[in-house]
Amino acid sequence: MTSSADVHRSGFACFVGRPNAGKSTLTNHLVGSKVAITSSKPQTTRHAIRGIVHRPDAQLIIVDTPGLHRPRTLLGRRLNDLVYETWSEVDVVGFCVPADQKVGPGDRFIAEQLKKVARRTPVLGIVTKTDLVSKEQVAQQLLDLQQLMDFADLVPVSAMDSFQVDVLADLLVGQLPEGPQLYPDGELTDEPETTLIAELIREAALEGVRDELPHSLAVTIEEMIPREGRDDLIDVHAVLYVERSSQKSIVIGRGGERLRAVGTQARKHIQALLGSKIYLDLHVKVAKDWQRDPKQLRKLGF
Repeated sequence: MTSSADVHRSGFACFVGRPNAGKSTLTNHLVGSKVAITSSKPQTTRHAIRGIVHRPDAQLIIVDTPGLHRPRTLLGRRLNDLVYETWSEVDVVGFCVPADQKVGPGDRFIAEQLKKVARRTPVLGIVTKTDLVSKEQVAQQLLDLQQLMDFADLVPVSAMDSFQVDVLADLLVGQLPEGPQLYPDGELTDEPETTLIAELIREAALEGVRDELPHSLAVTIEEMIPREGRDDLIDVHAVLYVERSSQKSIVIGRGGERLRAVGTQARKHIQALLGSKIYLDLHVKVAKDWQRDPKQLRKLGF
């Protein structure tokens, strides 16, 4: 008979919640590497980036879905479809509600949608960002969250000060089926490097700009090639697409100063990701109303 210590589990989990509920930060903390972009702007995650948690007893693959919201554009509808598709394919769902915001209509909307999959897929209730409030507020938030639906388990966590992140990992792993590793040791994500690089550039471009930009910004990597005659340098050519020329000037900034800052910040993260020096060439183009145009959405990878 095998003891429970010999059992290896592997499978998929995803975090859901309103935009900005702390899902990406939690993913990065569990994986221990920056794979999902985090930004103070809501709705910045567009790709189901998988972060992979390697443990002696388990391999937990985290799928980071876009925040679910009531869609107003074709892009919004496609993102929501992606969310439902992901929920039906994972082994466990973590529903994140931040400790510092009252449980509201957005959370109730998500809980209603989650009830549809909860019969097949266990859902954990997670109160995030507990470092921002008192213990009493955390307790109250857990009670309020419990009212929304039947959870397999409830857990308060803070990725900022590592509070109970291990407990959460154990709870998620406990819901996975027994099975061998699905990815080789050392892999942190199965996203192609170009996708991650585009996300890092997008994150840098969103930092500190006005609220009208997040939904209107897409990044494509046009080319990524080693510099001829040098094995220590990679040339990365990227295009940032916005919907209007007024947004283009926001991204570029006065005298190109904002775009240079974006390049500097993104380059730092990309070099860490690739483990190599890079030359980053950024251009900004206007793709009018791309979020509503199926042809442009396809071209930009949605």
